[in-house]
Amino acid sequence: MKGILLGAAVGYVLGARAGRQRYDQIVRAYRSLADHPAVQGAAGIVRAKVGEKTGFARRQPTNSNGHRRDPVIPRA
Repeated sequence: MKGILLGAAVGYVLGARAGRQRYDQIVRAYRSLADHPAVQGAAGIVRAKVGEKTGFARRQPTNSNGHRRDPVIPRA
């Protein structure tokens, strides 16, 4: 859904040549909508349902012993 809204906003800005001020206004409106807790909650529910139905649910990576991998990446 975010991609559709972002694409519409970018298309509008490029098509109408509205300028930087209108672009900033659209970006602020998009971010406030995308960051709203109700939208985040609905997106999480949809993501979980789609993951259940398709088998692409997000899983924590584990080692062969069943423990989660260490999230810290060692420096070279």
